[in-house]
Amino acid sequence: MKPIRLMSGFFTVGVWTLLSRVLGFLREVLLLSLIGPGPVMDAFVAAFRLPNMFRRFFAEGAFNAAFVPMFAKKLEGEEGAGTFARDAFNGLAMVVLVLTALGMIFMPGLVWLTAEGFTGDERFDLTVGFGRIVFPYILCMSLAALFSGILNATGRFAVAAAAPVLLNIFVIAAMSIAAFTGGTVALWLVWSIPLAGVAQLALTWRAAAQAGFALRPSRPRWTPDMRAMILIALPAALASGVMQINLVVGQLVASQYDKAVSWLFAADRLYQLPLGVVGIAVGIVLLPDLSRRLRAGDNDGAQTALSRAAEISLALTIPSAVALIVIPFALVTVLFERGASSVDDTAAIATAVMIYGLGLPAFVLQKILQPVYFAREDTRRPFHFAIVAMVVNAALAVGLAPWVGWLAPAIAATTAGWTMFACLAIGARRYGAAAKFDARFHKRIWRILIASAAMGGALWLGNAALQPMLGLPWWRGLALVLLILIAAVSYFGIGQMIGAFRLSEFKQAVRRG
Repeated sequence: MKPIRLMSGFFTVGVWTLLSRVLGFLREVLLLSLIGPGPVMDAFVAAFRLPNMFRRFFAEGAFNAAFVPMFAKKLEGEEGAGTFARDAFNGLAMVVLVLTALGMIFMPGLVWLTAEGFTGDERFDLTVGFGRIVFPYILCMSLAALFSGILNATGRFAVAAAAPVLLNIFVIAAMSIAAFTGGTVALWLVWSIPLAGVAQLALTWRAAAQAGFALRPSRPRWTPDMRAMILIALPAALASGVMQINLVVGQLVASQYDKAVSWLFAADRLYQLPLGVVGIAVGIVLLPDLSRRLRAGDNDGAQTALSRAAEISLALTIPSAVALIVIPFALVTVLFERGASSVDDTAAIATAVMIYGLGLPAFVLQKILQPVYFAREDTRRPFHFAIVAMVVNAALAVGLAPWVGWLAPAIAATTAGWTMFACLAIGARRYGAAAKFDARFHKRIWRILIASAAMGGALWLGNAALQPMLGLPWWRGLALVLLILIAAVSYFGIGQMIGAFRLSEFKQAVRRG
């Protein structure tokens, strides 16, 4: 296997993820415009969160944390990579098939457990119906995650990163057709989810076959490798899915308030853009790269890879967080305030966006530090850290609700995010220098913070000056574009000037991608 080029791999994943998230914004714009915050949107959000939650646990979280390092090692000289991938595929398919069947049967119980506040009103029955349609999505996406893991481990990042784009294309097309033909938008929306899952599975399945791993369904086998993988995967289920669990806890609290589930969902979409493009992209590329370097005994290389991943992630994440905190109302107004979404909805969503923005760097740093553990096949410590973060999240979400209402889940999630990062950072010290950031990172991070603060000041002034335009429906889009230009020029200009980064480094990485 050729050496994985970390930065070019990151940009490959990041560009495709950016496209997916941009289309995701268009998807949410249509959702808020055609359906709007209320019972139907609350029901869809709660229903769609169920397969996504289990997918993060069993596929992208637990399974990949165990499968990718073991598979990468077998590719680096050991025999049996194909056999191991086949056994993992058949085992995962069997487990998820059973899970899908149980979820379909016990859907009312799942809805009660994750959105108890819906009980007794129309949202409960709507969520159960929607849930039974979208829940099979977990089967397709879990298997697609396995094939994506194979592709990422072999350095083929593009197809795996492009697959999620299909979901947004299918959903946007379904809602658009329903709107033009007079159909029921919600029904077109929920039926497009499993169809998109089938398309994503077909795409990654074919790409894995072209990479030399043409897997076919067969009887699952229990082997020593499978046993080792399960032992690693069990604690990783919670460690990698902690954000999903925290979102569900937040949903339980938010379901007690009218429209709150919809508001938090829309706010979540905004901060998920930089998280997906930066944090998740780096995490996907970093895990197989660290696994390969550690197996080769290249501790210096592992430290360099970790430091550069953190450096470029924070160089893009910290200014994004500042923007979410300084101009949340402008962002939400332009993106979501139209059709069935009102100015009151905008104010509520913008408040939640600002709170989530405070936690964005922590969420990204988690994605960088978790591979430090997973590359060493250590999932137990992240499991313990996740329990601490979950306790913090649950205590704050429930405890603050009487005082701050529906905003309690956002405050709790942000605080739990920083708690999880602190635990991961302290725990990583046991791995020595290979798990620490190097001198160049420590030199640049303070300059990144200074450039971000200067950008925040420029944004604040620009936002104040452009308020008249932001109040006019036909001009607010242009006002947001001007604010983005102000942010980009001030941040990258000052950052280049004080040595926070070199723009040439970004250009070289893009060319290599």
